[in-house]
Amino acid sequence: MKCGIVGLPNVGKSTLFNCLSNAKALAANYPFATIEPNIGIIPVPDKRLDELVKMINPKNVQSAIVEIVDIAGLVKGASKGEGLGNKFLANIRETNAIIHVLRCFEDSNITHVDGVIDPVADKETVEFELQLKDIETLEKRQENLKRIANSGDKNALKELKLINQYHNYISSGNSARNLILDDNDCILKLNLLTNKPVLYVCNVDEKSINGNQYTASVKESLSKCDSKMLIISAAIEADINELDSTSDKYEFLESVGLEEPGVNKVIKSAYSLLGLHTFFTAGEKEVRAWTIKQGAKAPQAAGVIHTDFEKGFIRAEVITYKDRIQYKTEQACREAGKVSIEGKNYEVCDGDVVHFRFNV
Repeated sequence: MKCGIVGLPNVGKSTLFNCLSNAKALAANYPFATIEPNIGIIPVPDKRLDELVKMINPKNVQSAIVEIVDIAGLVKGASKGEGLGNKFLANIRETNAIIHVLRCFEDSNITHVDGVIDPVADKETVEFELQLKDIETLEKRQENLKRIANSGDKNALKELKLINQYHNYISSGNSARNLILDDNDCILKLNLLTNKPVLYVCNVDEKSINGNQYTASVKESLSKCDSKMLIISAAIEADINELDSTSDKYEFLESVGLEEPGVNKVIKSAYSLLGLHTFFTAGEKEVRAWTIKQGAKAPQAAGVIHTDFEKGFIRAEVITYKDRIQYKTEQACREAGKVSIEGKNYEVCDGDVVHFRFNV
């Protein structure tokens, strides 16, 4: 599951990516500093994992992870191949969700491709190019379906009707994610760019960590859709990233009025944006956070650990995180009747501590 960082050139994408992954993507004051997408495998901050580790003191610890891709900056005309448009759009298509970075700061030393700071206009530029590409995708599918539908094929007629609805909606300047229709599997198969969930990240200067007129305008523009927005200062995050000790980082955070690094919020939001959540396995050898899709059943969760676990699934022994912390040990949880025995239809909840029984 990948989350792609997108936006216009010089909005702070690569700086944010560096802070997220501790990678050293080239952050430069000119377009297309990032040509090939940089990929970071990033641990998801989780205080629950920290508490389990403190309590159990295992030999090994493994966080849940999310994959973040830093994609080259987009310019007007990308849908027609301008700049690195074709590569940009192909890289987005390979992701499952989008982190859209918007420039909400002024700095005469950092050029803006359009010469003016207007994050709402920047947002619309990127969305317009994605919409144009989606219209192209839908029109190709329309042509194929029309030939089949003319023969009286009922399934083709049904799909064509749905394709036409999406085509009209996107052609009116809307994104596919905001159109909720039943039985849209055929749309999902087309992997439309504007159907991917989006998190908007407003990149501000150090003085505007609580927002400014630019973030207010972005918030207003998002008032009629479900997309979320975060405010961070990539410059502050870069400063935090340069500090070596944890105590120095906490002291710096306190000095700028933050409880945690902004990148932590971005990572956790990206994880949620991808429709993921976490269950734990906890023992003296290892405490580990495992990533599953929201709604995954127990055998699917077992399969994340090993395919044999899913094939030979017998049952899941489940303790809630709250009970595991309260009763300290698995044995104490059993004695208190806090271990539930679940079968194949159990939907694993976020934070469950699970022990799988299987036989192959």
